[in-house]
Amino acid sequence: MQIGMRHFVYFSRNARTSGNFDTSDLMKAGRMDIAINVLIAAFFLSHDAREDVVLHLVFYGMPDPPKHLEIQIKEDLQISKKDVAGLIKRMLYKYKPGEKREVSNGCYIEKKSLLKIVEELEKAGTQVFILDKKGENLRELEIDKDKDVAFVLGDHEGMPAKELKRLKQVAEPVSLGKKMYFASQSVVIVNHELDMRGI
Repeated sequence: MQIGMRHFVYFSRNARTSGNFDTSDLMKAGRMDIAINVLIAAFFLSHDAREDVVLHLVFYGMPDPPKHLEIQIKEDLQISKKDVAGLIKRMLYKYKPGEKREVSNGCYIEKKSLLKIVEELEKAGTQVFILDKKGENLRELEIDKDKDVAFVLGDHEGMPAKELKRLKQVAEPVSLGKKMYFASQSVVIVNHELDMRGI
């Protein structure tokens, strides 16, 4: 993987961890709609898609948590904004216990906890940040252009207190300002800031 990759780690407390959900009723799938909006915000531009982003979707809902879906845009990955729910559904269906399985080119699924994912990123030399209203302002943040960078964020319910405490031991808190944004909006703001800096 090339240097300068952006990782977004999105945590959902209730998103379904099996593929048996109705894509026409995503609210009942543990707010899978938020995960879909985060994916669209992470990758899609007008008439283009970002190839320097790795999205980690971390689902802790029923029936088989945790599930880690890792997605990166590759040339032959067939992905459409209209079928993001279908992609997530297929990935969850393809899960096999005890392995990190490649479902499509650049799309993997495995059973892995949020803390384990963040710790692995940190050990790989990635600069890890966690979105937090009390953190340093994003625009004043020092980011090393020669390293990968990761931003951790949660759904509308936020992170469990136990995980949050441990995350802050390895991830630097960063704030987007005084207002609370949707998770997908937060991803757009971070992407824009990195774009403006040429990172």
